[in-house]
Amino acid sequence: MRKILTIDVGGTFIKYAVVTGIRSFKIAGKNKIPTPRTDHASFIEKLAEIFHTSDETEGIAIAMPGLIDTARGVCISSGALNFSNGHCIAEELQQICNVPVTVENDANCAALAEVRSGSLAGVKDAVVLVFGTAVGGAIIRNKELYRGAHFCAGEVSYTLTNMDADFREENFYGLNISALAFQKKCATILNMPEDEVTGEMIFQLIEENDDDILDALYKFAHGVAVKIFNLQMILDPERFALGGGISEQQSFIDAVQDQLDELCTKAPDFLPRPEIVACKYHNDANLLGALYRYLKG
Repeated sequence: MRKILTIDVGGTFIKYAVVTGIRSFKIAGKNKIPTPRTDHASFIEKLAEIFHTSDETEGIAIAMPGLIDTARGVCISSGALNFSNGHCIAEELQQICNVPVTVENDANCAALAEVRSGSLAGVKDAVVLVFGTAVGGAIIRNKELYRGAHFCAGEVSYTLTNMDADFREENFYGLNISALAFQKKCATILNMPEDEVTGEMIFQLIEENDDDILDALYKFAHGVAVKIFNLQMILDPERFALGGGISEQQSFIDAVQDQLDELCTKAPDFLPRPEIVACKYHNDANLLGALYRYLKG
């Protein structure tokens, strides 16, 4: 039985698990730790530490944000972890752990999982949007990942929010229409510290029909819907899959669908209506997708 350590590096936490199996796979021993944000050496040291605490795993499969040269395992650029820019993470970690290592963009990993056996199974052309610290994106063409000429395909976080915006961080889509941005907005509404406001708390208030939080949800969903509508016109996929922990909340999916419906009623009748679904694997999509990338060699 194969045992592979899968690691999902996020801007806030590193999630990891050992995945076992031959044809079907099981995620075991999920855990998470805060993501080191000081320097590259500390980051690599923490990844190696995770490996050495796991039991007889044959390799390491990593999902992480940013532009990733998958063939070489090089992080070209990662906004949340910019200290790793230019580093060959796969080679550095392989030298320490003495096992094969693969590295793939996290949204691409989510797409790989959903295309293989999730909500995009059987779909030829699709887009995956993953909402977390920022917004990850992945494009599926002819059932394969499309990475683009510069490994930049799907990087919706770096699109500008309006035609007059300049290149300041606050004008990038990923910092305005992300799960974290929504959480921060809710913290402001509740007059609470950001680190005390959880997703569970927010969606409990939504269940209780809190007017202010519902209004924030629909403004957030409107931003998501506008991006989906624009991507439909540019790429014309069959389906969009929405991922990240927030995708487990049906009220989020429903709010995005409501906002899309409203947009489409105002659009010309001949334009296609985007189809959206939640990612089947939610927060586990990156871990499973990293595994599938590893198995491809």
